[in-house]
Amino acid sequence: MTLKIFRHFSEIATLQGAHHKDGRRLTFEDLGVLKDASIVFDHEQILWVGEDRHLPENFAQKGMQEIDVSGKVCTPEVVDSHTHLVFGGDRSLEYSMRLNGASYEEIANAGGGILNSTRGTHALSRKELLKLAHQRVKTIRSYGVGTIEIKSGYGLSFDKEYEIAHVIHDLKNIVRPEIQIFNTFMAAHAVPKEFASSYDYMKDVVLPLLDKLAEEKILDAVDIFHEQNYFTDDDVASLFERAKRWNLKVKIHADEFNDNKGAMLATKYEALSADHLLKTCDDGIKALSSSNTVATLLPGTGFFLGKPQANARALLDAGAKVAMASDFNPGSCHFDNLIFLASLAAPQYRMTQAEMWCAITLNAAHALGLKNQGALIAGLKPRFSIFNTDTLDRVTYNWGKNFAN
Repeated sequence: MTLKIFRHFSEIATLQGAHHKDGRRLTFEDLGVLKDASIVFDHEQILWVGEDRHLPENFAQKGMQEIDVSGKVCTPEVVDSHTHLVFGGDRSLEYSMRLNGASYEEIANAGGGILNSTRGTHALSRKELLKLAHQRVKTIRSYGVGTIEIKSGYGLSFDKEYEIAHVIHDLKNIVRPEIQIFNTFMAAHAVPKEFASSYDYMKDVVLPLLDKLAEEKILDAVDIFHEQNYFTDDDVASLFERAKRWNLKVKIHADEFNDNKGAMLATKYEALSADHLLKTCDDGIKALSSSNTVATLLPGTGFFLGKPQANARALLDAGAKVAMASDFNPGSCHFDNLIFLASLAAPQYRMTQAEMWCAITLNAAHALGLKNQGALIAGLKPRFSIFNTDTLDRVTYNWGKNFAN
């Protein structure tokens, strides 16, 4: 067993207190910031973390690989728990249409939206999609993000959604172990025009394809866009019940355009996360606060679409587990820098520093069911992000500046 030690970080944000509180009702102290600190680890777990002056002598005697990280800051690994980065085509015209007053629904009715990206995605081969996705993952990694969830959803046919699921699986194998990829099946992203109803599309494409991919054991979770004119309560029930047969975890796009009680559905099915939540009202907030379902906020979508943001403060004060993710996609948030987004969103959400960092580390990991990471304490996986600055404060103070090591 090869031991490594990173010695003399200027600061380590351990999030030990946040971990102890399960990511809820945090105070500043829950960041667990240590000065002149070190981490001992092997390839499986963290063995010790603390101020360097307290480093146990027995570790120093084991001939471990020692790396001097003076002048740097360490946090638990930043996790982007919601992206749609496998796609083709370009939707820049739609952004201009939106600036000129067109709504998301009006753009979709004019041939834009998800179905526009579907056409662009179908125009590319599996090899071309993989190449583009790999480039996007490398860019996201350059910001300090080490775990990335990727959803399918721009194929919207049996064959293309099957191909995209395998593109994500291929990508997972290419970039591991440096980057962890989480493969989420989301063929239930929109209803193609050739289908008379969401029920028909679910019956003919989504459910049979889920069975096929689940047999191949390449999926990590299942997601669905629960929204008016997209997918119904019944669609959610049929998909989640099928996922349960395969022992697959579920996630849901909830309450983005309307309060459709998607947050409450998420808790009913014990979903890993309910994402968006722009329109979630008191009953949904209450349901999330008394559940283990993570409330994943996507501030970039609100910024990009010019819509009011989710009521983050109400969720936090109620005791919900709150995460943030980029929602990087071609139409409603064509932006991939989660740390920059978190820096912009935290004042809007009235988040504290501890709540912000927990939202993109610990709670984001839990939104993917990864309970073995998200804090820097002995026994958890050695997944961390390192920044080239001597204080955590500068990482989010300098908007748009990349400090990632």
